[in-house]
Amino acid sequence: MFKKLAEIIQNKPILGWVLFFAVIGVVFLLGLLAASITERRAEIASIFNNKRIELKGIEPRNELWGKNYPREYNTWAKTAEMDFKSKHLGNMREDVLEKRPEMVVLWAGYAFSQAYESPRGHKHALDDIRNTLRTGAPNDSTKDMQPSTCWTCKSPDVPRLMHEHGIAEFYKTPWSKFGHEVVNPIGCADCHDPLTMNLTITRPGLIEAFERQGKDVKNATPQEMRSLVCAQCHVEYYFKGEGKYLTFPWDKGMTMEDMEKYYDELEYTDWTHAVSKAPMLKTQHPDYEIFLMGPHAKRGLSCADCHMPYKSEGGIKYSDHHIMSPLKNVAGTCQTCHKDSEENLKNYVYEYQDKAIEIRNIIEKDLAKAHIMAKTCWDNGATEAQMKNALQLIRQAQWRWDFVAASHGATFHAPVESQRILAHSLDRTHKALFELQDVLYRLGNVAVVMPDISTKAKAQKYIGLDMDAKNAKKEVFKKETIPAWIKKAKANNRLAEI
Repeated sequence: MFKKLAEIIQNKPILGWVLFFAVIGVVFLLGLLAASITERRAEIASIFNNKRIELKGIEPRNELWGKNYPREYNTWAKTAEMDFKSKHLGNMREDVLEKRPEMVVLWAGYAFSQAYESPRGHKHALDDIRNTLRTGAPNDSTKDMQPSTCWTCKSPDVPRLMHEHGIAEFYKTPWSKFGHEVVNPIGCADCHDPLTMNLTITRPGLIEAFERQGKDVKNATPQEMRSLVCAQCHVEYYFKGEGKYLTFPWDKGMTMEDMEKYYDELEYTDWTHAVSKAPMLKTQHPDYEIFLMGPHAKRGLSCADCHMPYKSEGGIKYSDHHIMSPLKNVAGTCQTCHKDSEENLKNYVYEYQDKAIEIRNIIEKDLAKAHIMAKTCWDNGATEAQMKNALQLIRQAQWRWDFVAASHGATFHAPVESQRILAHSLDRTHKALFELQDVLYRLGNVAVVMPDISTKAKAQKYIGLDMDAKNAKKEVFKKETIPAWIKKAKANNRLAEI
């Protein structure tokens, strides 16, 4: 073969030069690859061999992790930013009840009717839970509205407290009792083993849910873990029993219908509606469950692939911890796989969202009307037997509406499933209206006078909330109690002094 090649080169010397430069080029590229690999290995070894501090046990102070892993920490710190607005939401604070006042009526008798704001970045997690009216203004004379279960997903201090006090004891403790202990926002120790930096599950709810399904989360692949660390919190859950034990309702499956069946068999309700008296369910944020039903999950992608894309600096490849909507960074997320323009990719997302929101808005108006019609029925002497079917339909309709409305990004993560669920919600809403109209007819063809709920304030007044009093108490709590918590936390070395 080589003899023949020599003859060809002798007859056509130009081919010899082409071959020579081709070999030189290949050798050069292989050299670059070897140098890159060596550089990456050297930098990675340098990171682990030259840690500035030793992280021991459950270390909730994110700033200390940042000393060893500055790239990841610096991007995580950007979750404090509030500079992005897409067509629908973003990372800015927005009062959702102001924009959609019918929701006040939908949640009458439940704390969400007092306050519901759009989600911000992880660095705001503690500020938002402390400041919301939903946690009340507990002090020596005012009892807690919520248990410590409400802290569960807000801070890496939570695994530490569960380790120190026990899981069940942590959950059942009044929310305010750990105010001076839960002081570091969602961060490093929530998802990483400090010794190996491997992803790890730190919340028992997910581990226990897997165990009841006969699964061991320790068998998850690295790619699965890049979603499961998110699924510790971005899921549907409820507070079980007197101890308010945080539980995922996945025993029968992870679809909307599976979870509804789980609750129905337990005869579980989150609250009795203050207007309609319907036995209600409050969906939390089933982001993971809906994501699993969408096209990206079915193609093997994880949450982190889009919300924590890889970045490179020198020879180091690391995940961007500025977790937020990929629409802020289409080039670094969507265009990694989709070879289309940024404008087109955004418009695809907006098209999914617009169509779902169109149905969602109809449901909110009609479902609020159903609650008000039910009140009219009760006020005019309706019996429990007459109201049973309508109230069950209201429960089912609102569970379906909330399953999509409460989920972050549902209409993009799984647009077909989200539309299906909303369609079923609209169907049950209208069936409830027909049932209630029939009851009103049997009561003497009673007319329904619809109240003015065109603003958040008017809707809250209609359901009987004294918002002036609640806001006044909360302001005192924010000025007196929260600073006292922070002061005590600093004295106990719970916060890093950087």
